[in-house]
Amino acid sequence: MELKRVVVTGLGALTPIGNTKDEFWDALISGKSGAAPITYFDTEKFKTKFACELKNFDATDFLDRKEARKMDRFTQYAMVASDEAILDSKLDLEKVNKLRVGVIWGAGIGGLETFQNEVLNFAEGDGTPRFNPFFIPKMIADIAPGNISIKHGFMGPNYTTVSACASSANAMFDSLNMIRLGHCDVIVTGGSEAAVTIAGMGGFNAMHALSTRNESPETASRPFDATRDGFVLGEGAGAIILEEYEHAKARGAKIYAEVLGGGLSSDAYHMTAPHPEGIGVIAVMKNCLENAGINPEEVDHINTHGTSTPLGDVAELKAISEVFGDHAKNININSTKSMTGHLLGAAGAIESIASILAMEHGIVPPTINHEVVDENIDSKLNLTLNNAQKRDVKVAMSNTFGFGGHNACVLFKKVD
Repeated sequence: MELKRVVVTGLGALTPIGNTKDEFWDALISGKSGAAPITYFDTEKFKTKFACELKNFDATDFLDRKEARKMDRFTQYAMVASDEAILDSKLDLEKVNKLRVGVIWGAGIGGLETFQNEVLNFAEGDGTPRFNPFFIPKMIADIAPGNISIKHGFMGPNYTTVSACASSANAMFDSLNMIRLGHCDVIVTGGSEAAVTIAGMGGFNAMHALSTRNESPETASRPFDATRDGFVLGEGAGAIILEEYEHAKARGAKIYAEVLGGGLSSDAYHMTAPHPEGIGVIAVMKNCLENAGINPEEVDHINTHGTSTPLGDVAELKAISEVFGDHAKNININSTKSMTGHLLGAAGAIESIASILAMEHGIVPPTINHEVVDENIDSKLNLTLNNAQKRDVKVAMSNTFGFGGHNACVLFKKVD
């Protein structure tokens, strides 16, 4: 059978540097950092005292107060970002066949704050199991797409993909294939995460995964810099409306980009560390290019996973050099995590949105906070350091990798 074409017709972003897609984009190209001291809880005894929290966000500005109380923050974020994307797509919800509209979402952790608070409340009690009746439905990772579908009546495929930090990129690839194969006309996809909590910060600190640059939070996320010391935890959501091309064209939709393909692979190496030679990353990018039917020389821009960890950044750039050869030096490579921090399960969606907007505006956002050259990184690579660069981006790739060795890659093409 002939695969159907899939395009992007709506975007929604709720991030530490902007609460809409337009605010997010303006902050990206200006090189704004979202890192600041944590306000959600007392960090006095924590190794890391900062994160990339959302700013000036109140869920009740968007959701009914009663409904918001039934949702963990990661679901609230999903609802807000998906509403923006649906509005942006200009889908007529009265006319669209809702049996052919799905919601496939990504979350690496889900309702961590809800789980944490309920367990702490039980521990402080007399042993009587008094739990909130919404404990389980607030916590489970699949509840975000469930709530999106309930609100809008979408009756197509509905589930959450969980592959740690690759979760929302996995969700996009699943969505792409659902539409390609003719099972759906439209899918709301993306991801959300809200792990800036006592348990989240404590857990990642225990792994020595987070930066501890407490004296200068705004410069702590510094991908590719020789002095990088770990990632900065972020939170938020990214939502993308994927639509079958003829369906979008028939209703006169704005088309941001075409989704040409995606790839998946596993490192099969270590629970948390990447393979030092990036063999799983090499495989996922090759799989993606083959799936998309694109030659390496056609790629203009790569938004890397680029978390600002000592091992991960080097392994990924080695893999890019291996896959793209001499053409690697012609690619605008960046890491928008230098500004947003690491949104875990939402990272793939947010970084795909950044790549799509780079194509639309002809500007590649910078990798900020770079000060010291890492001799382990090929100096010929254009890492888009510290300042945005104008570039006619026709083909963009977004890389996302997760603990457990999960690798996901999505490829977008500009539509004339």
